[in-house]
Amino acid sequence: MPTTCIDGIELYYEIQGTGSPVLVIPGLGSDMRMFSWLVTAIADRRRVLVMDPRGSGRSAKPRPPYSIDQMADDAVAVLQAAGMNSATVLGYSMGGRIALSLALRHTDRVKSLVLAATSARTLPVRPFTWRWFVMDVLSQIPLPRSIDPQPRYAQIGQRQATREFDCTAELGHITVPTVVIHARNDHMTPFDLAEELQQAIPGARLVAVAGGHLSLLRRERESLLDAVLAASD
Repeated sequence: MPTTCIDGIELYYEIQGTGSPVLVIPGLGSDMRMFSWLVTAIADRRRVLVMDPRGSGRSAKPRPPYSIDQMADDAVAVLQAAGMNSATVLGYSMGGRIALSLALRHTDRVKSLVLAATSARTLPVRPFTWRWFVMDVLSQIPLPRSIDPQPRYAQIGQRQATREFDCTAELGHITVPTVVIHARNDHMTPFDLAEELQQAIPGARLVAVAGGHLSLLRRERESLLDAVLAASD
């Protein structure tokens, strides 16, 4: 199993395919299993590297605190271990914030960005909304370890990291080609925040699709795949 370490934290990753390099970074509470279909599809035409962020999947799950910048440093360690100087970076949800930190703090590592279902900042969770139900109610229901191997403390650590991150004021410094792809009815990360990304990042292109926060992983899969392939040409 390919792993690398940064500050004693073991990070798990996988590589498939050949060609232009693409790095895939999953979101809060998820790991590379959710992206297996996408990795396989990309690998037909690109060399794709997918990682489990710290606290998820087969990567280490240290006790918090975590930070988005820290997880961006993790991604650099994985790129180095994979022998990739730079890559097109696809970040989904929390993974998109990690991708933004990469583009701002490790510019030479990023050829282009695909920001999926993500934002530069998070909004406060209002009680009795769908987002509140998912983040504060559903997330507390324990699942069998075979389904969700993430400990509760690690999920809380990732959530705190994403809640504390805000690079809105720095978006104008991003210089790599950027595609923002987002569902119009995303109640976890409202579409307004995608428009905010597109308007603030120089030359960014916005692709709007139907559905909610997970639609890019379900009925809008082809749209996400097309965005990644176009960005990595």
